[in-house]
Amino acid sequence: MYTDLKLYIDGQWLGADNRKSEDVINPATGKVLAKLPHASKADLDAALAAADKAFGPWSRTSAYDRSNLLRKAAMLMRERADHIARVQTQEQGKPFPESRIEVMTSADITDWYAEEGRRAYGRIVPGRMKGTRQIVVQEPIGVAAAFTPWNFPTLTPIRKIAGALAAGCTLIIKASEEVPGGCVELVKCFADAGVPAGVLNLVFGVPAEVSEHIIPSPIIKKVSFTGSVPVGKHLAAMAARGMKRATMELGGHSPVLVFDDADPIKAADTIAAFKYRNAGQVCISPTRFYVQEKNYAKFVERFVEYAKGLTLGDGLEKETKMGPLANPRRLDAMESFVNDAKARGGKIATGGNRHGNQGFFFEPTVITDIPDDSKIMTEEPFGPLAPIVPFKTLDEVIERANSLPFGLASYAFTTSTATANAVGDGIQAGMVGINSVAVSTPETPFGGVKDSGYGSEGGIEGLQAYLNTKFISQA
Repeated sequence: MYTDLKLYIDGQWLGADNRKSEDVINPATGKVLAKLPHASKADLDAALAAADKAFGPWSRTSAYDRSNLLRKAAMLMRERADHIARVQTQEQGKPFPESRIEVMTSADITDWYAEEGRRAYGRIVPGRMKGTRQIVVQEPIGVAAAFTPWNFPTLTPIRKIAGALAAGCTLIIKASEEVPGGCVELVKCFADAGVPAGVLNLVFGVPAEVSEHIIPSPIIKKVSFTGSVPVGKHLAAMAARGMKRATMELGGHSPVLVFDDADPIKAADTIAAFKYRNAGQVCISPTRFYVQEKNYAKFVERFVEYAKGLTLGDGLEKETKMGPLANPRRLDAMESFVNDAKARGGKIATGGNRHGNQGFFFEPTVITDIPDDSKIMTEEPFGPLAPIVPFKTLDEVIERANSLPFGLASYAFTTSTATANAVGDGIQAGMVGINSVAVSTPETPFGGVKDSGYGSEGGIEGLQAYLNTKFISQA
């Protein structure tokens, strides 16, 4: 069963009434799940006013009491994990086990921020003059606005919700209209935990209309966005005109470097499982595979075998290992990448086609013999496509890996400490996994460099993103 979709403003759930609405589609079937109401301008103004009014009392609430409320919300997420995961799978498509892990991780993130919010410590700096006290304190920025995409309906919103609330900020979040149910269920957890009215507000609508109404408001002091590079640059410019703090987690095109001293079978199994998670619709998904010549044939063979072994289907079916793409736009994009690859001499080792006669399914695909200037090697595919090419030397592959304007995540497999150090030092990315794909945890910073954005979510950096530093000198 799906969920009842509503806005949440100033502690009240608001339904369709006379509001505009849009259909929410199940990507596994193409059928309508529900109608989603859009916030009117009056609704957005009400959310701004509510968040502004609630900021004073919430920011003065002790970190201890805020922590208790966040921990209650995390507990409710765990209790409701199966239901929330089913809602998420219906609207987004990923297999139920992946959805459940995402919900449980969202609870972990909330717990992390609940505790870290109690540690927003200041410090005393010794003065140069006798009798002078120099104090550094951390204060919540104010009302924040957050915008989240469709690939992780709970994980992406929770990073922003938990970070803002733990810091003492109030928040207006506009979650994706294509996958609204996951965030609706998250907000229910916070509301049921006792978070005061106005502290957390949830709206939906035409994305450009919502952002252009909310971001310029003098009430908003901080903007957090996860999504595409072009939209992120537009919102960052909008925020900059008001001198508003911003965190931008944008697109990537994550290189994978597999060296001759690595085990090609183990590396292929590890990275292929990560590649096809959520049908490749992951910001940090591995998307460009560079394999040193000695290991190339074995790695490709095992990667293809893994891809062929994946069962496609509805994410609620137990045997499903990879679900559909989230929307028909992604199907068109996948075909464009494949057609360009073929035109440039690329070989389709497996996959390359749409799958089935309903829903938005595309086969797990492996492409070889593709030039570095092809579309698949220069633009983020955001789907189940894996281009694999050989390389000769360390210096060569680092140069190729750094050749694009993106820098979100990168991965490498090697048994050499010297090579691992060279990769860690040489790769231009916000996150680097060496013999590991664990680059996103509640306690570690998540963010990129170059066109992949700036600022971090997660870890102490994620809390700091919602805090201002104040220095007090007292004689």
